[in-house]
Amino acid sequence: MIETNRSEIEISIVSPVFMSANTINILVNSITNACQIIGENFEIILVDDGSKDQSWIEIKKICIKNKFIKGIKLSRNFGQHIAINAGLKQSKGNWVVVMDCDMQDNPEEIPRLYSKAIEGYSIVRARRKNRKDNLAKRLSSIVFYNLFEYLTGVSQDSSIANFGIYHKNVIEAIKKMNDNNPYFPSQINWVGFSKFDINVNHCKRMNPKSTYDLRKLFNLALNNILSFSDKPLKLTVYFGFIISVTSLLLSILNLLMAIFGFFTVNGFASIIITLFFSTGVIVFVVGVVGLYIGKIFESSKARPLYIIEDKYN
Repeated sequence: MIETNRSEIEISIVSPVFMSANTINILVNSITNACQIIGENFEIILVDDGSKDQSWIEIKKICIKNKFIKGIKLSRNFGQHIAINAGLKQSKGNWVVVMDCDMQDNPEEIPRLYSKAIEGYSIVRARRKNRKDNLAKRLSSIVFYNLFEYLTGVSQDSSIANFGIYHKNVIEAIKKMNDNNPYFPSQINWVGFSKFDINVNHCKRMNPKSTYDLRKLFNLALNNILSFSDKPLKLTVYFGFIISVTSLLLSILNLLMAIFGFFTVNGFASIIITLFFSTGVIVFVVGVVGLYIGKIFESSKARPLYIIEDKYN
């Protein structure tokens, strides 16, 4: 059983906000109603991730009226998972709920998550039942998680994202990670602790268009694979070894055929094919190595993960 020291704030709710001015009031009201059912002191932390609409103006209005709501404005769009980490840095609760702002994560599930957590689990994640995303989003999510699981060796469930409740010990461990490219679900898997997953209702998105387009999803997948795994480098070694062994066998075969007079005309096509293929392999391997060197270069700059432009409460 987890022993929770009582503090002024029992639950912190962290939500990254991007281009969601029309959902902020609904989100805050729903979270407030859900947390009042629990009957504990709570805070809501809204992190504006460089929105171009009126999101920050709406957050400020709510913060002025409600001191239990904290507003954080990042200087530009750093990305959803960096915004989550910015919110975690400001959280004070014994338990921290992380959820998206588009109302697909249903705030009414917070009491269920909390009730399960205090039974003795450090992490209780929400498994999205009957996802309301469109077909393209569901398929891209499945492909991403399967590819990520294969390349990192870390089990990933496409029905589980950020929504869940986490004990302060888990959050403190994540704060110490200092990843240049944080990805919250992978951070949760990496730190360990006792976990439990519960099925929750997944709601329709209030904003019809997702801010994650195909390019952002690809960049997210690439950055996280490079950050959490060196398997692509190992795969290039295996690939190079297979090519080397195949080349050796073909060379021996060609030598034997030449000795026994099977060659009558030297083939031009085979030379061109071999040249293009070997060049492509070399460029591919150098490209993969270059991506990792690029990540090392970014880390060596020691830049802050994000910059806070403004704060309320």
